[in-house]
Amino acid sequence: MTTHTEPWPAGTPCWVDLMASDLGRAQAFYRDVLGWTYSESQPEYGGYCNALLDGRTVAGLSPTMEGMESAPHVWSVYLATEDISAHAARAVEAGATPVYEPMEVGPFGSMGMYVDRTGAAFGMWQAHEHTGFGAYGEPGAVTWCDLMTDDPAAAQGFYAAVFGYTYQDIGDENMPYALFTVPGGQMPAGGIGGLDPQAGDAQPGWSVAFQVEDVDAAVRRVREAGGSVDREPFDFEYGRMAVVAGSDREVFMVMTPKEDM
Repeated sequence: MTTHTEPWPAGTPCWVDLMASDLGRAQAFYRDVLGWTYSESQPEYGGYCNALLDGRTVAGLSPTMEGMESAPHVWSVYLATEDISAHAARAVEAGATPVYEPMEVGPFGSMGMYVDRTGAAFGMWQAHEHTGFGAYGEPGAVTWCDLMTDDPAAAQGFYAAVFGYTYQDIGDENMPYALFTVPGGQMPAGGIGGLDPQAGDAQPGWSVAFQVEDVDAAVRRVREAGGSVDREPFDFEYGRMAVVAGSDREVFMVMTPKEDM
């Protein structure tokens, strides 16, 4: 088990959540695919609930908010901050557009949502009672988050200005990609890369990979639960992966990292 109980370092992907058109259907889908259970849906917070793995928080689900029925269904990625007002000001100065200015979410923490200067949406989360991922890097939990955009150099500059990211370039001329590390970090916390040139309609955005014990078995569960497969399982340098979609066509990845990672 990989259990985390403290707030995550600033700039680290620390939480993901999803607005679903049918909360019950989404809960059933991810229960079947990833083995999640759920906290009680809270009406005072728009019906939001936490997805749990052995009682530890791994993600959030909520019904679609009133007035946002036409919004795309995507997994939103939140970056940790210990001072959301300061990081929000840096983000706007670096070219971000606010979607939601920082707001308190009861006793749990404070959140804000922004669009970076390459057009990718991201959240910020300042932890109080809710510290973000309670489980990470094990089957059923998030194992990786990255940003794919048509201007990765501009994105790297933006997140370096806001959160102090440093980079390790592992891409090539056909597919730029760099690992990022947050200040004081001992290992990469995520990646920033270029959009797949073969995906002509791809939009900039943060994405999430959930770890599974067996990618091929997970893909079968996705299909059986009513989801779809955008890219069949494939092997790459860091393990085995597939790109799939849930009950609202929200795209995510399932991944089994190499054992020596």
